[in-house]
Amino acid sequence: MFNQMLIFLLDTLLGLFSLALLLRFYMQLLRAPYRNPLSQFLIAITDFLVKPARRVIPSFRTLDLSTLLLAWLAQVALLTGVHMLQGYVFSSTIGLAAAGLSLLALVEIIKMTLYIIMAAVIVQAVLSWFNPYSPLAPVLDSFTRPVLGVFRRYIPPIGNIDLSPLFVLVIIQLLLFVVGGMEREISRLF
Repeated sequence: MFNQMLIFLLDTLLGLFSLALLLRFYMQLLRAPYRNPLSQFLIAITDFLVKPARRVIPSFRTLDLSTLLLAWLAQVALLTGVHMLQGYVFSSTIGLAAAGLSLLALVEIIKMTLYIIMAAVIVQAVLSWFNPYSPLAPVLDSFTRPVLGVFRRYIPPIGNIDLSPLFVLVIIQLLLFVVGGMEREISRLF
């Protein structure tokens, strides 16, 4: 029972920190408005680690690789801690375990990205009906514009209702099935 509580705390703390790093990465990549409460919050809670990492890990064009790498490392640390608390012994197959945990962390980053897009699409759709001028609207628009734009080119609004969010959500669900299968296959290494 104590191990379950520790796993819960580890999952919550490192999972949320990894999410914050990933959100910061995507907000910089998609050039989301800097002057909004969400951006300021993410910068405030991740700057202590991102600033020193930027001195060591360079950016590549518009990609802030240090933030992305830190999100991945947080996932690796989370998965390692969870497996250790569940009683997995790394000493016999350390190379295989490191490779498996690294791949699992990458799959978790992909899965988290899909969930971020899904949440942004849903929240933006709801806000467009009730409060389209919310301070969160420009941030959500910067997150969803690249994805929704693909579908908006081919699917016109029907009766002034944009159906592209529906198609994006269906595609994301299908991608989550694929990612879940990859996760199960990698987990068989343990």
